Parts: sequence; C-alpha cells; structure tokens
Amino acid sequence: MDRALYVGMTGAMQTMQAQTVNSQNLANASTTGFKAQLLQAQAVAVQGDGLDSRVNVRGADGGWDSSIGSIQQTGRDLDIALRDGSWLAVQSSDGTEAYTRRGDLQIDAYGQLVTGSGQAVLSDGGLMSIPPASSISIAGDGTVSVVPQGQGPEARAVVGRLKVVDATSSQLQRGVDGLMRASSGETLAATAGNSVISGALESSNVNLADTMVNMISLAREFELQTKVMKVTDENAQAATQIMRMS
Repeated sequence: MDRALYVGMTGAMQTMQAQTVNSQNLANASTTGFKAQLLQAQAVAVQGDGLDSRVNVRGADGGWDSSIGSIQQTGRDLDIALRDGSWLAVQSSDGTEAYTRRGDLQIDAYGQLVTGSGQAVLSDGGLMSIPPASSISIAGDGTVSVVPQGQGPEARAVVGRLKVVDATSSQLQRGVDGLMRASSGETLAATAGNSVISGALESSNVNLADTMVNMISLAREFELQTKVMKVTDENAQAATQIMRMS
C-alpha cells in the first residue's frame, strides 16, 4: 500500500491536535494572566523503501508564549498585576506549590485568599488567610494589610506577604491544569523589591485575530490531508481493478 495514506493520516491527526490547542487558546482569550500554549510540528522520515517525499509529521510541545499581556487598571483592592518575570505562588489541587500570573484575587467563605480560578494563594509562611476587615490593601512588595471591622484606619495591621518568585520561561514547566511549576532541578528565588501593581490586572496574551486566522488555516490543512487519504485510496482501488483485468 502506498505510504502516502499514512502520511495523510499522521498529518490529519496532528492537525486535529493543533486545532485543539488553538481552540484552548481561543477559549482563554479573556482569561486573566493566561499564557498561550504553543505546538511544534516535527518531520519524521518514513522508514523503508519509498519516495523521499513521504514524510510523516509528529506534534511536539512547543512550550508557551512568555510575553506579557496588557496591564489594565481596575481600581479594585484585591486585583494585582505582576512585573515581567514575576509569578504568584499558589497551592494547586494536588497540594503542591505552583505559579500563576492570574491576579484577580478573592476571599472565599473560609477567609482564604484565592485566585479567580480557586487556587489558594501562598504567603511567605503558608496559606494566606484574611480576617474580617472593612478594607484591604496590597503594597508593591506584596504585603497585605487590613483594617479590622469596626475600627479606624489607625488600626491597620499586616496579615502577611504574598509569595512572589522570579522565574524565566526556561525555569518553568506548564502543567495540564494551566499552572506553572519549577522545572526539574530549578530553585526559584523570592522576588526582591516591588513586583506587585495593585488595582490592576494582566490580560491574556492570546492574539485573538491571529488565533482565528490559525483556526481557518488548520481547518483547510485538515481538509487537504483527508483529501490525500481519499485520493490514495481511490488510486489503490483503481490499481486493484487493473490487476484483476490483466
């Protein structure tokens, strides 16, 4: 059988995978602090006899786009944005430490400070708990202060400091949950100085126009690859008929 059938099949499979990644990026175009996922295509030569033009394709994780999104002022006390290269430490669903740039913080029913997606925010000493307060503020170095309920501004007290680390894209690995974790053997240092912008949020770095164009392009590629499989099958059937006639 002509290996072109397998070439078309591998191409179609990887195009579907690329479309899945592209759709995931598109769905998170408005998610605070989201980093677009990247996918790479690798050419893999077909082993054995055949034409040199017969090359399979294999998808590979291309990492993620480390560029920062635009910083938008919100004026909300619990909204924070981080300077380039800084990451907020949170507790992932399996209890391990992970990192995010999502800064739409909230206080849950148990008084825990969490991100908009529900991950508990970590402080220098563990989970960050916020007591009942009439106001809350977050300083540039991540220090969280509150004015207890029923008291005046003079009673403002520090409840903790957000754990913020510095990391480059090569020091982080993206998990299936969208959170970043330190790469094997990497130790991330705490950020020194001011790294937090209070009352602001970082938008997703997904380019909506490019993502839409990529979706159309991938759909056309998939159509072309399925056409290759169809034509190859038709050629095989025609060749079989000729053999029968002879």
